[in-house]
Amino acid sequence: MFAYEKRLQFPIKIRKTDPNTAKLIISQYGGPDGELSASMRYLAQRYAMPVKKVGGLLTDIGVEELNHMEMICSMVYQLTRDVSEEEAKTAGFDAYYIDHTKGLYPQAAAGLPFTAIEFQSKGDPITDLYENLAAEQKARTVYDNLLRVITDPDVVAPLKFLRAREIVHFQRFGEALEMTKESFEHPNYYFMNPAFDKKAEA
Repeated sequence: MFAYEKRLQFPIKIRKTDPNTAKLIISQYGGPDGELSASMRYLAQRYAMPVKKVGGLLTDIGVEELNHMEMICSMVYQLTRDVSEEEAKTAGFDAYYIDHTKGLYPQAAAGLPFTAIEFQSKGDPITDLYENLAAEQKARTVYDNLLRVITDPDVVAPLKFLRAREIVHFQRFGEALEMTKESFEHPNYYFMNPAFDKKAEA
């Protein structure tokens, strides 16, 4: 059971309507490297994680990613809440507006809707942790790209915060990977599983 705290990790107060910026930022909601896929990935992986401390870390980061998803949704909403139909059309936001009005819908900046294929859960602790390290770096790259093209300080500040958290998560998953390898006394997971080796030899 999660306890819900009614505040964002970082305040979102965007004063200027800008559907062009919303079109870009929405990728971190429902895009392939966004916060929704991150939260689902970690909260699913924790069940098969044999190292309890790492399972706890997956839970902690997965819940934090849900808050990051809320932050992205808040940003998209604030950037579009006062947009007129004409402004939406001029910004190329009209197709989204037709389908969802001003509601929040998970999709990539390119318009592709979110799908469960966006996140991975293999059940192999080493594989999953390497996946998570890559996912955090890909998310950091997306934030880097957003910060290269967005100049509104009301938008830049939370994006910088979110980018910083991706770096912290990457570091924590690196530590978790080492902890998991040490717990099995070998850097390669397959050697710790005799049943797998016997099947592979057959």
